[in-house]
Order: sequence, then structure tokens, then C-alpha cells
Amino acid sequence: MRFDRSETSVEVVIPIMNAPPQPQPATIVSRLTRRTLANAIRALSMDAVQKANSGHPGAPMGLADIAEVLWNDFLKHNPANPAWSDRDRFVLSNGHASMLLYSLLHLSGYDVSIDDLKNFRQLHSRTPGHPEYGCAPGVETTTGPLGQGLANAVGMALAEKNLAARFNRPGHAIVDHFTYVFLGDGCMMEGVSHEASSLAGRWRLGKLIALYDDNGISIDGDVGGWFDDDTPKRFEAYGWHVIPNVDGHDAEAVRAAIFKARAERERPTLICCKTVIGFGAPNKQGKESTHGSPLGAEEVAAARQALGWSYAPFEIPADVYAGWDARTKGAEAERAWNERFDAYRKKHPDLAGEFERRMRGELPTEWPAAMRDCISAAVAKADAVATRKASLLALNVIGPLLPEVIGGSADLAESNSTIWKGAKAITEADAGGNYIHYGVREFGMTAIMNGLALHGGFIPYGGTFLVFSDYARNAVRLAALMKRRSILVYTHDSIGLGEDGPTHQPVEQLASLRLMPNMVVWRPCDVVETAVAWKQAIERTDGPTSLVLTRQNVAPQTRDARTVANIARGAYVLAEAAGGAPEAIIIATGSEVALAVEAQKLLAGKGRRVRVVSMPSAEVFAAQDGAYREAVLPAAIRKRVAVEAGVSDYWRKYVGLDGRVVGVDRFGESAPGGALMKEFGLTGAHVAAVVEGIFSK
Repeated sequence: MRFDRSETSVEVVIPIMNAPPQPQPATIVSRLTRRTLANAIRALSMDAVQKANSGHPGAPMGLADIAEVLWNDFLKHNPANPAWSDRDRFVLSNGHASMLLYSLLHLSGYDVSIDDLKNFRQLHSRTPGHPEYGCAPGVETTTGPLGQGLANAVGMALAEKNLAARFNRPGHAIVDHFTYVFLGDGCMMEGVSHEASSLAGRWRLGKLIALYDDNGISIDGDVGGWFDDDTPKRFEAYGWHVIPNVDGHDAEAVRAAIFKARAERERPTLICCKTVIGFGAPNKQGKESTHGSPLGAEEVAAARQALGWSYAPFEIPADVYAGWDARTKGAEAERAWNERFDAYRKKHPDLAGEFERRMRGELPTEWPAAMRDCISAAVAKADAVATRKASLLALNVIGPLLPEVIGGSADLAESNSTIWKGAKAITEADAGGNYIHYGVREFGMTAIMNGLALHGGFIPYGGTFLVFSDYARNAVRLAALMKRRSILVYTHDSIGLGEDGPTHQPVEQLASLRLMPNMVVWRPCDVVETAVAWKQAIERTDGPTSLVLTRQNVAPQTRDARTVANIARGAYVLAEAAGGAPEAIIIATGSEVALAVEAQKLLAGKGRRVRVVSMPSAEVFAAQDGAYREAVLPAAIRKRVAVEAGVSDYWRKYVGLDGRVVGVDRFGESAPGGALMKEFGLTGAHVAAVVEGIFSK
């Protein structure tokens, strides 16, 4: 759709999607102004916020003119098929402006009804206070925690560039779409914007276009007192193409800027748009009072008059709907792409089949057998290695089998053991690799991984030390909230890492990850459990997985076929009590499983019958049926000890009032790992003494 500058007419056309940005001949089909179309967003936004008595009307009203130009003139999408793989991606990083997005989806023809808008911010609504992936079609990611949408968009743009490098062939550009992101002052202030934008410039993501809502207002008022960065110079320093000082309320100026951005294919573009927050509200526009509160009935009425919007709340006239409707244009764009893909399939059938498999998120048919062989090999070899090294052994099997697996590390590749033998780095010169050097950017890494996962066609993994998962915490949380598959490789998992000391020794992080809803944590004890953990992480499609791995070597454990099969159930009887029914149970994870087995042997010498349960994933075990859980941890056996080199409170629910926990409830120290384990009571002898103490009660 394209318009002239006139405030009295609109020209509606169907441009060639993602063709070189040249004006196309116009066919006039209605007589509307661009401002009228934008005012539909303003009206719906202020009405929905007013009805909910909660929300943020200012940003949607300020961004409406920019959004109208982008969505009607440039955005390639099909409301009837929000999952079309070659659609442009649109991310609202300043997620508090959610009514902007919901209005756009409703007006352009997505399955977002006027009743959905009326239910804004209500219980079980499809239009929650901040955009949530999966609640409504067309919402590409969950935003609200500022800056992360920009980082997600960087991941999406990288996904597009990588897929294009891998699958496009001369004359057959089946991957060819833009990623657009709106962001505000708050996004710019958050540190994750620096991490992600720096990488976007380094990777030369020329099809990433960010539109900055430079309204100068945040919750506390005029940002000049705490944010006076030279943002254009900042992004130029990252290697971005910057278009400064665009009037965000001048449709033609916005349109010209986007044309210029689309023509620049070697650098990402930042378009700095000067806007007025709450545009159209005569007594409140330009003020922080429009940011996070309803305008109030009187100001809504005044805004209607000032904007010339004479319609009742939630009323959109038919010609305005017609001016916004993107269904015909979108269907035609997808039909044309389908024709191109059919031609591609005839020329490159294997590539076409692989592309479709990846975009469906399906694993290849060879996957089950390959992982059975991987686990069997681990059982047969039974090496004493650190579980971070065991992870690399698994990756050396997974990597060649799954080209969709895209790895990385926050400047700790060797320490995390994340570079498998076939890894190839992504660089500005070669976007077709499968490994990302993120630098020291844990937060940016994790948020970019979320963008890769959301785009489709990838299973991302990224590594850092477990203690530094705190840097990435909010992006980890959003991965869990969105139920997207990403794999977080966290090594150096306890005081056992040794000399680096308490700044690097995690204590509370493991329990913290387990407390996060929809997060699955695996802390394997040896090479076999690590292979199983990787298999489960790859196969899980409804959320992220944390793999928590040791720096130090761990002893291999002895298992039969049944116990190997039960690893996938999260917890299992690793070593049964000798001489009869168990009197007590030791539950352990990771490097402490070997201590539990050692304690069992010591106790057996004293006539104690003790079962050892390895629990690599408490979340997976909790999801098992009651009969299995009872078989592993019989309720009648109340003498229980849990052993883990982390805070103890998490384990109280498993050991009960009669049980004990051998853990670490203070920060560590700088010393060799073995000395620290002894100092903190993490030895087989101490575990045995704690169990013996339960018997003497």
C-alpha cells in the first residue's frame, strides 16, 4: 500500500515485496488520509486502555503514523497465515505499547477481534498487558522487559541471513525477508541493547531495520536528566547505517527513510524518529502522564475532537477497515512465494525438503537411532571425564546430524566445550556457519538465541559459566515464558571448579533455575547421563533446557539396560541396597552422585541397606506418573539424605522432616577443588556419617 503526502487522499497499491525499493504505479481505490488510518490506532489504543483502566496509551498514539507507513507500504505478511516462513518479522521491543500491535493486527485482518481489544488486560485475554508469544496470531515474541525485543530482532535477522546463505541458490531466493523492530528510550538505556546492537553491526545484518521512537519521555519524565547520549553516533560506532532526525508524524519522511533503509543491504539501519508521546491528546501529549496511565474520559473526548475522530469507542468505519486490510495483498505475496518455492523444489529437491523439515521443527528420521548409538557408546566407553567434556562428545554426534543446531558461547568456548569438531564460525564475510562467538555478552547471547528460536529453522545453544547465568536471567525467563526451545550450557557448576573462588563458584544459581516455571534443568553425573540430557533437550519443544556441567572429572557409574533407559525419566535407582529392602535413600545429582555411591558402600560395611537415587532432572522426575515416583522414592522410607553442591533448601521437599541435606549454604573460597569439597563436607565419608546420624535419632 502506498500513499501520497496529501491529507485528503490515499493511494492503495500492491508493491512487489522485498524488490528493490522503487515507487510503483498507483491505483486509487479509496479517499482517505494517512492520518485517518493512523488515528484508528490512536482511537483503539486510548479506548482499550480507558476500558481496562490500565495500560500505556502514549507510545501507541505517538508511534501510530510510523506504524501506518510501515505496515501499509512495506511489511510483507499474510494475516491468514501468520506462520508463513518468508514473512517479514515485526517486533515491538517497547512492549508497553502493546495496544499499537493489537490494533495493527486487528485492522490488517488477523484473527484478533474487536472483542479481543475490548478485553485488553483482562483474565485469560488474548491481548495481555504486554505482548505474549502464543496469545494472539502475529505476535512474534514476548516483550515488555525493555531492550530484549531489539535483541530478539537481531536473532531473527541473523536467522534470515544464515538461512539465506545456506539455502538460497542463483535465481532462487527462497529466504528473503526483513526484520523490523520498534524501540524506545527505555530500550536504548537497557544494557542488552548495547550487547545486541554491537553484534548486529559486526554481523552486517543489512535486513534489520530499527525504528527508534525518540519521544524524550519515560515514566519519571523528561529523559534529559538521565539519558542524553548521542544515539546516532553510538549506533554509527557499532557499524550501523543511521538515519537521524526523521519527523515521526510526517508520513512521507518516514516512508523515504524506510526506502533508504531497505536499499542498504550491508549494514543494519537505525531510523531515529522524533515523535510526541500521546500525540493527539491536547492537554497531555508530550508528558509522562500519557506513558503508563489511562488518559481519562475527558481527555479521551478531547483527543477525539482534536484528531477529528467522531466515532464511538471501538467503532471503526468500513472504509478505514478497507484501507488497512492486508489479507488480499498478503495472500498474493505468499502465493507468489509458493510459486518460487515450487520452482526451487524442482531444481533443488533435497535442499527444499531439508528447508521444509527445519521450518516445521521436525527431527530427521535418523535421529533416534543415532542417539541410541551415542548413548550405547558412552555406556561402553565409561570414561572418567568432566561432564562439560561429555557434553562435547554428545555435540560431536548431534552437530553433523542436525544442521539446525546453532551454537555459541559468551567468550568461553574452550571452557564450556561448546565448539564441536564440525563447528564453523559465523562471520561478516560468511553468514552460513553454525557457531556464534558472542563475546562477553551473556544477556545479549541469550536474548539473541530466543530470536533464533522464534524465527524458526534453528535449535540454538549457548554456553557460559553457571554463575554468570545471572547476567542473562531475564532472557532465560522469557524463553521459559514463551515455551521456546533453547539449550543453555552452564559449566563450572559448583565450588568444585576450585581456585577462581566465590566470585565464580555458583551456590544459589542451580536452585534458582529449578524454581523458574517451565525450565527443565539437567545436572548429569557422568558421560552417559550427559548424552541422555542432550537427547532430552533436543527433543523438548515446549521450553528451554539448562544443562549444568562440571569442570572437574567425574567417575563413570555402572548401569544395566533398565537403569540407562530410566535416566530419561529424570530420576532412577542407580544402585540398589544390598542385602534386602532399603532402609534409607541417598538422593544426589551431578558430581555428588559418586559421593553417594561411595557412602553407600561405606554404610553397607556397617550393615546398612541404602538405596542411591540419581536425580539429574527433578523437573522431569516430577512429571512422571505417581507409580514410578513411588517406586523410586517410596513414601514409607523416611530416612533420606540429599547431596548436592549448592543451597540446601530446594531438597527439603524430597527428604522431609526426618531427612538431611548435605549442601553448600554459604559462599565458597579460593582453593583447589578437592580441598574445597572436603572443607564443605562433600565427601563420601561425611555423607555416610550424615546417613548414620539419621539411624541414631
